[in-house]
Amino acid sequence: MTSEEQVRANIVRLAKSLFDRGFSVGSAGNISCAVEDGILITPTNSSLGSPDADRISKISRDGRHISGDRPSKEVFLHRAFYESRPATGAVVHLHSTYCTALSCLADVDPNDCIPPLTPYVIMRVGQVPILPYVRPGDQKAGKLIDDLGGKYAAVLLANHGPVVAGRDLESAVFAAEELEETAKLLIVLRSMKLRYLTDAQVEELGTVFGKP
Repeated sequence: MTSEEQVRANIVRLAKSLFDRGFSVGSAGNISCAVEDGILITPTNSSLGSPDADRISKISRDGRHISGDRPSKEVFLHRAFYESRPATGAVVHLHSTYCTALSCLADVDPNDCIPPLTPYVIMRVGQVPILPYVRPGDQKAGKLIDDLGGKYAAVLLANHGPVVAGRDLESAVFAAEELEETAKLLIVLRSMKLRYLTDAQVEELGTVFGKP
């Protein structure tokens, strides 16, 4: 099996896993992964629950459609991370329930909507800003990610959902899962007084494990 064939198989496996566990519904969400001569991305209007490895879209780094079905209409979200964070090897965009719920709340910090609740969200995701709302498919969202200068590994699109980058496909998926679980905890615990990690504890995590 060639390297690209393995990547395609991994996209199918992980996409179905996310769908089966309710991280996406219908045709929502898209996954991409860098390969030697471009980027593989799930097609537009396709379900993460039943992707076809041979029909996964392939684009060049500058966005030209090379093969497969037409790429996701939100391919610019993915390209913005690849361009602004050179170490990015994969990007996951979901409409997962609790992240989307968090992105709809008016009273969260738009510069850091995920406070340091657990060590794992710090280790795998880091600080997460909320980007202003733009309609799905509007390339302005890609520019908003570009304008962050690669500072963040994940963002929430207001009233829409998360976009998460990772060094490889599994780390991007795991980070997206960790972000959703933390959003769930924040929503569940919203009416309670919370104990967050201290600045010193957060700094220690960065020293020991590095930044996402």
